Amino acid sequence: MFEGSIWNPEASVQALSYRILHSLKEEAWASDLISSVDYDENTIQWALSAFEKADVHKDAFGNILENGDTVVLTQALNVKGTNFTASKGTVVKKIKLVFDNAEQIEGKINEQTIVILAKFVKKDNLFYFHKESF
Repeated sequence: MFEGSIWNPEASVQALSYRILHSLKEEAWASDLISSVDYDENTIQWALSAFEKADVHKDAFGNILENGDTVVLTQALNVKGTNFTASKGTVVKKIKLVFDNAEQIEGKINEQTIVILAKFVKKDNLFYFHKESF
């Protein structure tokens, strides 16, 4: 199966084949097949990028944050560009992770979307229910 796809001239097929074979590299046949091809360095990097661990957003206590989480501010924060301070204990619902910066999240406080440093929040593990759910 891989003998055909690994020789495909399409870079995307080569990368996928290499990626699969790389995950099976402990098998002698897969290792032999990988060593039998001479791919462009960019194709190999593309293939191996699937195994790279992305930056993870973590709160002040090391808990992993995800889009949609609810967090609580661990200290009062002066909100730049506004005329208010976000109090310690302020709940921020439905956060969004800043894609290219694991130290920042976005959330709404006082109806304004702001950027918050993840080190100043604690993931709130409580579940918030609407009256309609009961």
